[in-house]
Amino acid sequence: MRIETDRLILKEIDESHVEDILKIRSNEVVNQFVKRIPPKNNYDALDFILTIKKRNKNNESLNWGISYKNQQNLIGTICLWKFSENRSEAEVGYELLPDHHRKGIMSEALTAVFNFGFNELNLLEILAFTNKFNENSKGLLLKNDFVLQDGRTDDGFPENLVFSLKRNI
Repeated sequence: MRIETDRLILKEIDESHVEDILKIRSNEVVNQFVKRIPPKNNYDALDFILTIKKRNKNNESLNWGISYKNQQNLIGTICLWKFSENRSEAEVGYELLPDHHRKGIMSEALTAVFNFGFNELNLLEILAFTNKFNENSKGLLLKNDFVLQDGRTDDGFPENLVFSLKRNI
C-alpha cells in the first residue's frame, strides 16, 4: 500500500530497509519517550520488519516507511494499528529521525494516513498516545486537529496522554 504526498512516499517496509529501521528504532532521540527495547543489530531490525509484515498480512496493522520522493532511504515510519474489533477505530503511531524534525514531514505523512484511514478504511476515529513530556508530538497532534481526551488513560503507561481525531460525518 503506497501513498504519495507532495514531498513524500509512504511505502511498504521490507527486508531492504533493515539498516534504515535499525537507524530509526535505535536512535536515542526517537526513543526518548517510547518504552521499547531498541534493536541492537541488523538481526533485531529484520525481526521487527518480519513482525510488521506478518501483522500487515493478517490485517492487524498497516505500516509505512517514510521517504522523500527522490530518495530510497527511510527517514521515519508511520502506522495504523490496534484496530477496534469492529474496525471503526485505530491507533496511529509514528517516528522520525531527528534531522528531519520541524520540517512539516510528519504533519504531511500524518495527514495522508488519516485521510487514508477515514476515506479508504472508513474509520470513525483515530487515536494517538504520546508521552506528556513529548512537546513535539503533542504539538503535531494539536496542529492536525487531534483533541486531548481528558480523563482517558493508556493502560500500563501512566505518562501517556490520549488524543483523538474523529471523522467528519
